[in-house]
Amino acid sequence: MKTYSAFPTIVFDLDGTLADTAPDIVSTLNVILKSMGHPPLPYHEAINLVGSGARALLTEGLKAAQVETDAQQLEKLYLQFLTYYEAHIADETNLYPGAMSALEHLRNIGFPLAICTNKIERHAKLLLEKLGIADFFGAICGRDSFPYFKPDSRHLAMTIEQCGGDINHAIMVGDSITDINTAKNANLPVIAVSFGYSDTPVHQLNPDQVIEHYDNLFAAVEIILSALRGF
Repeated sequence: MKTYSAFPTIVFDLDGTLADTAPDIVSTLNVILKSMGHPPLPYHEAINLVGSGARALLTEGLKAAQVETDAQQLEKLYLQFLTYYEAHIADETNLYPGAMSALEHLRNIGFPLAICTNKIERHAKLLLEKLGIADFFGAICGRDSFPYFKPDSRHLAMTIEQCGGDINHAIMVGDSITDINTAKNANLPVIAVSFGYSDTPVHQLNPDQVIEHYDNLFAAVEIILSALRGF
């Protein structure tokens, strides 16, 4: 029989949730565009494309820049994107203020922690290592870790299972409609950060809680747990 932690697993998205990764991702996209002789995509346009994974970002980024490609060329550009991004994955990327302290606090209390991201797994692990927080997580699962990826609830459920948690006893933390829908599809509560990459204010997307700083994360977790207990 499986034994689970008394505390729910807290599952974090990565891009726009734990770390401000957009500068390096957008820079990589623009390197690809420049290599094709096209002008860079403005940052304020490109940032809304971050969060769905490299392939979707590249596809939508090329479309936004009105660049036409066929499937073979797109695959070649995708591999170029991955190679360049991996070499520059943490040039300008930083954790959001308070994220490190929040993770330490949750871990010290006993909450199992996991990552569920649409980044490929190799990049997620590399970035978390460079940011000095990889050891906080019992599972780091990316777009290619399973046959499913967000917003498919099975991506979240399998991440929780890999972390050793109970798939019915967890909380998602994310920044976008993708994260919120993933949690709702899994019938799990979700906390949204207000400072991520959502092009719609996250409070309009009906998460269970919204935080504006990581100093408020533990309080949001407590509110959710109190609601689940009925007091």
